Amino acid sequence: MNPKTATGKTKELLDAVHKKYGMTPNLTRTFANSPAALEAYLGFDALAGGSLSSALREQIALTVSEINGCDYCLAAHTAVGQMVGLSREQIHRSREALSGDSHEEAALQFAKAIVEKRGWVSDDDVAQVRQAGYSDGEIAEIVANVVKNIFSNYFNHVAETEVDFPAVPQLVREARSA
Repeated sequence: MNPKTATGKTKELLDAVHKKYGMTPNLTRTFANSPAALEAYLGFDALAGGSLSSALREQIALTVSEINGCDYCLAAHTAVGQMVGLSREQIHRSREALSGDSHEEAALQFAKAIVEKRGWVSDDDVAQVRQAGYSDGEIAEIVANVVKNIFSNYFNHVAETEVDFPAVPQLVREARSA
């Protein structure tokens, strides 16, 4: 959707995205084909007001996007991750659900478990993230951030969204089924 020709609710949403980010990423332009879908996606922005840091939210996005093989989201979250202060090493390690900080790594491993187990995490998975010091509220936010990223990953797969962020190298990963 071209923001210059958008009207009504779509224009309002795209204008808000542009104002916030200084650009209108292809992801939001594509979501804008359905104002309801775009509004649902943008609703996840409320997570910024939660207790997880912006850096950890980006690390979770990188973990989830790597597992799901979403090149668009890997490029976008690498760029945003750098903007919130993540180093190249932190970005790379986050893609593998790893961190030099055991507290962060517990969240990334939990996010990885959520994706790989399609939400059916074990009591042990929950106990481990709690043992690392995460509250029930923070665990809820980890789940919500995983869901947000699965939503955008799957949307990009279906739409084949053109990447408009600097491309990132692929990690060696198992072949994805087409």
